[in-house]
Amino acid sequence: MTSPVSLAPLAPEHDAPLRKIRVKDHQVVFTGHPSAALDTPEDGVDLHVILQNGTVVGMFRADTTYHLRHTFAPSDSLGIRAFIIDQDLQGAGLGKATCRVMASYLRSKYPLKTAAYLTVNTRNANALRAYIKGGWTDTGALHLLGAAGPQHILRLPLF
Repeated sequence: MTSPVSLAPLAPEHDAPLRKIRVKDHQVVFTGHPSAALDTPEDGVDLHVILQNGTVVGMFRADTTYHLRHTFAPSDSLGIRAFIIDQDLQGAGLGKATCRVMASYLRSKYPLKTAAYLTVNTRNANALRAYIKGGWTDTGALHLLGAAGPQHILRLPLF
């Protein structure tokens, strides 16, 4: 079965469409806005876009230095941050579909990384369900130092 989404590294032609992605007001505290990610690049952090039929519908950041700030993540892992699906497209299964193709995509882009980690706020039950349905595993541990409160720690094996 073909996935309804594809993933790609950020390219210049993605900039304008990514800036049009809208985030629900209550989700901004968890993810920020795409324009912030575009305007404040970070060393060791790569931006990737989520495409549906070639149209930008979301984004995420892959952080190769995640382990330096999060002791639960080993040095041979990535951190996934600012996972965003446009607010008008949420609930259509795009988050889950993205998660299902993420392991093979990340493996191709970061061949030395063995797993990816992300945190999801305990108040964000819809996102937690989408991640788990998409193949992420809840480690059962909580990250208590998040700016928006306690967060579930999720892991996605890449090999």
